[in-house]
Amino acid sequence: MTEHFAQWFMDLFSGKGVGGEVIAFLASLLPIIECRGGMIIAKAFQVNFFKAFALCYLGNMLPMPFIILFIKKIFAFMKSHNILTGFIEKLEGKTAKNQEKVLRYKEWGLLTFIAIPLPGTGGWTGSLFAALLNIDFKKALPIVALGVFIADVIMSVLTYGTGAIFGF
Repeated sequence: MTEHFAQWFMDLFSGKGVGGEVIAFLASLLPIIECRGGMIIAKAFQVNFFKAFALCYLGNMLPMPFIILFIKKIFAFMKSHNILTGFIEKLEGKTAKNQEKVLRYKEWGLLTFIAIPLPGTGGWTGSLFAALLNIDFKKALPIVALGVFIADVIMSVLTYGTGAIFGF
């Protein structure tokens, strides 16, 4: 699924004078695509591994503090104005359904959820979980940052291979 979104994003910007670095960074900012898709895009545009890793990590992390700090207020505002209320309630319900799993393993549960690059997991969803489960910002942000870092490492190995990473 991530690959399809990455391909769509590449098609959207290709041939418009936007470099692969910018496309990978912008893709990494978005939910669903995140650094997983960003690394795929960077590899497709032959972006240097270290530059790709840094850009995709930073792009993926940039929205996370804002999600953790403000998503509950944004959701409350949207629900009070009947904007996407059904969607928000679905997200809140999904969070409540998975709350026990995440809270049972506490920080390790959240970290693992973010780090394993599978559809529906990642920094966006992990930050949303952290906010909706009232995990303190000072505790949540480092967990999210480490989870995104691990996901970026995994995607680096899958897209660039160990040879490109270690120079052989």
